[in-house]
Amino acid sequence: MGQEADHPGSASYSRGSPVFGCHREQPFCGQAASAALAARFPGGHAVLREYLLRYWRRYVTGIFWLFLVDGLQLVTPRLLGKMTDELTAGTLTARGILFYVGLIMGIAVAIAVGRYFWRMAIQGAAREIEYNLRNRLYQHLQRLSSNYFNHHKTGDLMAHATNDIPAVRQALGQGVVMAFDALFLTLVTVALMIRTVNLRLTVVALLPLPFLTLVVTSFGRLIHRRFRRVQEAFATLTDKAQEDLSGIRVLKTFVQEDAELGNFTACNQRYVDVNMRLVRASGLFGPLVQFISALSFVVLLGYGGNMVLSGAITLGDFVAFNSYLGLLVWPMMAVGWVINMLQRGSASWDRLQVIFREQPEIVEPANPAPVTSLRGDIRIRHLTFTYPGSSTPALVDINLDVPAGHTLAIVGRTGSGKSTLASLLLRLYEAPPGTIFLDGYELRTWPLGLLRESIGYVPQENFLFSDTVARNVAFAGEGFSRQQIEEAARWAQLYDNIMEFPQGFETLVGERGVTLSGGQKQRAALARALIKNPRLLILDDCLSAVDTQTESLILQRLREIMAERTSIIISHRLLSVTGADEIIVLDGGRIAERGDHASLLRRRGIYYQMWQRQLLEEELASQE
Repeated sequence: MGQEADHPGSASYSRGSPVFGCHREQPFCGQAASAALAARFPGGHAVLREYLLRYWRRYVTGIFWLFLVDGLQLVTPRLLGKMTDELTAGTLTARGILFYVGLIMGIAVAIAVGRYFWRMAIQGAAREIEYNLRNRLYQHLQRLSSNYFNHHKTGDLMAHATNDIPAVRQALGQGVVMAFDALFLTLVTVALMIRTVNLRLTVVALLPLPFLTLVVTSFGRLIHRRFRRVQEAFATLTDKAQEDLSGIRVLKTFVQEDAELGNFTACNQRYVDVNMRLVRASGLFGPLVQFISALSFVVLLGYGGNMVLSGAITLGDFVAFNSYLGLLVWPMMAVGWVINMLQRGSASWDRLQVIFREQPEIVEPANPAPVTSLRGDIRIRHLTFTYPGSSTPALVDINLDVPAGHTLAIVGRTGSGKSTLASLLLRLYEAPPGTIFLDGYELRTWPLGLLRESIGYVPQENFLFSDTVARNVAFAGEGFSRQQIEEAARWAQLYDNIMEFPQGFETLVGERGVTLSGGQKQRAALARALIKNPRLLILDDCLSAVDTQTESLILQRLREIMAERTSIIISHRLLSVTGADEIIVLDGGRIAERGDHASLLRRRGIYYQMWQRQLLEEELASQE
């Protein structure tokens, strides 16, 4: 859908006027246009009006040139009629022929110039609307909360930008706009047919038009429904391709190429099937419109021919009427194209509106706290949190005090709520009111930008972009010097590994950092957090792929860096947390134990059992 769709304007004109075949992508603008678009795109009136009003001058300019071109095209049939009458009367001379030919050629040049200008104005505006709409969609997706992406597939969201937005652009740049051009040609052409030829012949020739209205109404609804299904099938296909390509290494490891090819083929076949249903509807729609249009020519040949033979009209009038009727074929056929494009655009717009109506769960506070920096003092009171859509709390009655500059370690079994607590501190999810406080102010009142800029967060699943090592480390912002990048890499014990690469820090890491080992990716993500020089550092089991010795060096260096800053270390490896000021053990979302390393061992509870088990594992690993 990225290319401009052709329509049969040139073919229709060639029948009536061989010189002036026409190929249109029509304009549209103004308050009337906004109302018409809103009727076709329910629910999106404000957005569409905004775009139309923004570009109304370009649309008006394009309409001016379009109407000028249409007016010039209407001159040609009359010239052909006059030539025919003069030829029949024997008064047409060689000089007269040259005059008519020169006049027609001059009109052709003027039409070419006018067509260039209105296309530049109208199609340019349509493309800019597409550009702005795509930016708007991307910006809106970035505003949505993390939980939204837990329930919506990447492929489906990509389909909105790659398929739905171009469909809307075609409706705005070609579909609705062609209706105005068709209306202008229809009204003016019919008026000329009545005024210059014969009222009775005009009425008889236009008798098939009511049947056209019935066909358009019936097929319009059908095309809308079927195109919506096409877009949904395309989203499923895109998502399947994206998922398989992202997991290609897992797919190959488990030798599932053939099985996944079968799954993809099924999605692809579904896409073909729904497209063929749309093609069958569109394929029947177009010929029906053309057939009804052709009936007018049948009427003209029969009824109009008899009028010429009876002397009611001249042969020149018949030729002019035939040319005018040829001009009318385009508007009659354009109705089909307009409805088709509008229904496609309407289906896509409806899908986009579903996203635009989504509101982020996490928003900037209405009355932000008067803070300019973060000290790192954390206070949590009776925090109970349940994920949206879940009935079981992930955290239950959590109470914590972490003074600025202290280190808190969080340990526990998988699913005990460790990562949930980190997500709440970052406001990736919203904690209940009055439960989490930073520097004495409720977390909800902190400006989002300041809060997240002040926190260095390294998640369990590290994501590296397909870029250089240097750009991945410096992802936190612009302006980091090479010295700062290298220093952050040294803090993360990554510098020596990078310098072993042929291109050093300019080495491309590949999609999702595929060229790096698991431990190197984790350390690159750690360096990315440290380069921010954060007041609060949260490590969410982010060194699991790093060997014990390297991890020990990293944590030792972190204690020096974060000596006066707050740190939260979430880990399954207890050797990583022995130096923390306080350790809490989560079990089933509750704090089961708390204290420092020595006191927790003396209790001989959950922490002690985890410690003994890991010592045994270390001993067995060393013996092997």
